[in-house]
Amino acid sequence: MPKQSLGVISRYGRASGGVDDEARIGRLVALGSALSDPIRVRMLGMMAGGRGCCSLPDCGVPAEDQDAGICVCEFEAYFGMGQSKVSYHMKKLKEAGLAHEERRGRWSFYSLSRAAAHGLLAETADHLSLDMEAKGV
Repeated sequence: MPKQSLGVISRYGRASGGVDDEARIGRLVALGSALSDPIRVRMLGMMAGGRGCCSLPDCGVPAEDQDAGICVCEFEAYFGMGQSKVSYHMKKLKEAGLAHEERRGRWSFYSLSRAAAHGLLAETADHLSLDMEAKGV
Protein backbone atom coordinates (compact mmCIF):
# COMPACT_ATOMS: atom_id res chain seq x y z
CA MET A 1 0.00 0.00 0.00
CA PRO A 2 1.48 3.40 -0.97
CA LYS A 3 2.42 5.68 1.86
CA GLN A 4 0.31 8.83 2.05
CA SER A 5 1.10 12.02 3.86
CA LEU A 6 -1.74 13.55 5.82
CA GLY A 7 -1.73 17.21 6.70
CA VAL A 8 -1.89 17.85 10.41
CA ILE A 9 -3.37 21.00 11.87
CA SER A 10 -0.73 22.70 13.89
CA ARG A 11 -1.47 24.48 17.13
CA TYR A 12 -1.60 27.71 15.12
CA GLY A 13 -4.41 26.46 12.88
CA ARG A 14 -2.33 25.90 9.73
CA ALA A 15 -2.06 22.60 7.98
CA SER A 16 1.43 21.18 8.19
CA GLY A 17 3.17 18.03 7.13
CA GLY A 18 1.35 17.73 3.79
CA VAL A 19 2.94 17.25 0.40
CA ASP A 20 2.75 20.98 -0.46
CA ASP A 21 4.28 21.94 2.87
CA GLU A 22 7.12 19.44 2.43
CA ALA A 23 7.80 20.68 -1.11
CA ARG A 24 7.89 24.30 0.09
CA ILE A 25 10.24 23.44 2.93
CA GLY A 26 12.48 21.56 0.48
CA ARG A 27 12.64 24.62 -1.78
CA LEU A 28 13.48 26.88 1.17
CA VAL A 29 16.20 24.51 2.39
CA ALA A 30 17.72 24.43 -1.13
CA LEU A 31 17.59 28.24 -1.20
CA GLY A 32 19.32 28.45 2.17
CA SER A 33 21.97 25.99 1.04
CA ALA A 34 22.58 27.93 -2.16
CA LEU A 35 22.97 31.22 -0.28
CA SER A 36 25.14 29.75 2.48
CA ASP A 37 28.38 30.14 0.54
CA PRO A 38 29.92 33.54 -0.26
CA ILE A 39 31.20 32.28 -3.62
CA ARG A 40 27.67 31.32 -4.71
CA VAL A 41 26.34 34.67 -3.57
CA ARG A 42 29.03 36.39 -5.65
CA MET A 43 28.19 34.15 -8.62
CA LEU A 44 24.56 35.25 -8.37
CA GLY A 45 25.70 38.86 -8.31
CA MET A 46 27.80 38.31 -11.42
CA MET A 47 24.87 36.72 -13.23
CA ALA A 48 22.57 39.54 -12.15
CA GLY A 49 25.06 42.18 -13.24
CA GLY A 50 25.96 40.62 -16.57
CA ARG A 51 29.33 40.01 -18.11
CA GLY A 52 32.78 41.35 -17.83
CA CYS A 53 35.11 39.24 -15.71
CA CYS A 54 37.31 37.68 -18.38
CA SER A 55 38.23 37.79 -22.04
CA LEU A 56 36.03 35.25 -23.80
CA PRO A 57 37.78 35.25 -27.17
CA ASP A 58 40.82 33.83 -25.40
CA CYS A 59 38.66 30.93 -24.16
CA GLY A 60 37.56 29.94 -27.65
CA VAL A 61 33.87 30.69 -27.14
CA PRO A 62 32.13 31.46 -30.45
CA ALA A 63 31.53 35.20 -30.92
CA GLU A 64 27.77 34.75 -31.40
CA ASP A 65 27.49 33.17 -27.92
CA GLN A 66 29.42 35.79 -25.99
CA ASP A 67 26.42 37.87 -24.89
CA ALA A 68 24.10 35.13 -23.59
CA GLY A 69 24.89 34.16 -20.01
CA ILE A 70 28.19 33.73 -18.26
CA CYS A 71 30.53 31.01 -19.44
CA VAL A 72 32.13 28.61 -16.97
CA CYS A 73 35.54 29.94 -18.00
CA GLU A 74 34.55 33.35 -16.65
CA PHE A 75 33.79 31.93 -13.22
CA GLU A 76 37.02 29.91 -13.34
CA ALA A 77 39.09 32.99 -14.10
CA TYR A 78 37.32 35.26 -11.62
CA PHE A 79 37.42 32.86 -8.65
CA GLY A 80 40.67 31.09 -9.56
CA MET A 81 39.08 27.66 -9.36
CA GLY A 82 38.76 24.70 -11.67
CA GLN A 83 35.77 23.66 -13.74
CA SER A 84 34.69 20.94 -11.31
CA LYS A 85 34.48 23.40 -8.39
CA VAL A 86 32.51 25.88 -10.51
CA SER A 87 30.17 23.06 -11.52
CA TYR A 88 29.67 22.12 -7.86
CA HIS A 89 28.64 25.67 -6.96
CA MET A 90 26.42 26.03 -10.01
CA LYS A 91 24.71 22.73 -9.17
CA LYS A 92 23.69 24.18 -5.80
CA LEU A 93 22.35 27.32 -7.48
CA LYS A 94 20.44 25.27 -10.06
CA GLU A 95 18.98 22.98 -7.38
CA ALA A 96 17.61 26.06 -5.64
CA GLY A 97 16.13 27.30 -8.91
CA LEU A 98 18.30 30.41 -8.94
CA ALA A 99 20.38 29.67 -12.03
CA HIS A 100 19.70 28.35 -15.50
CA GLU A 101 22.27 26.43 -17.54
CA GLU A 102 22.38 26.43 -21.31
CA ARG A 103 24.79 24.16 -23.14
CA ARG A 104 26.21 25.33 -26.45
CA GLY A 105 28.68 22.88 -27.88
CA ARG A 106 31.27 22.20 -25.22
CA TRP A 107 30.50 25.37 -23.27
CA SER A 108 27.98 25.89 -20.49
CA PHE A 109 26.47 29.32 -20.00
CA TYR A 110 24.71 30.31 -16.80
CA SER A 111 22.16 33.01 -16.21
CA LEU A 112 20.11 34.16 -13.27
CA SER A 113 16.56 32.78 -13.21
CA ARG A 114 15.06 36.11 -12.15
CA ALA A 115 11.42 35.00 -12.04
CA ALA A 116 12.31 31.91 -10.01
CA ALA A 117 14.49 33.95 -7.65
CA HIS A 118 11.66 36.45 -7.08
CA GLY A 119 9.23 33.58 -6.50
CA LEU A 120 11.53 31.85 -4.00
CA LEU A 121 12.14 35.04 -2.08
CA ALA A 122 8.40 35.81 -2.00
CA GLU A 123 7.67 32.26 -0.84
CA THR A 124 10.29 32.63 1.89
CA ALA A 125 8.80 35.93 3.05
CA ASP A 126 5.32 34.42 3.01
CA HIS A 127 6.47 31.36 4.96
CA LEU A 128 8.18 33.49 7.59
CA SER A 129 5.32 35.99 7.91
CA LEU A 130 2.78 33.20 8.39
CA ASP A 131 4.93 31.71 11.13
CA MET A 132 5.31 35.11 12.81
CA GLU A 133 1.58 35.91 12.54
CA ALA A 134 0.64 32.54 13.98
CA LYS A 135 2.89 33.18 16.97
CA GLY A 136 1.47 36.66 17.49
CA VAL A 137 4.73 38.44 16.71
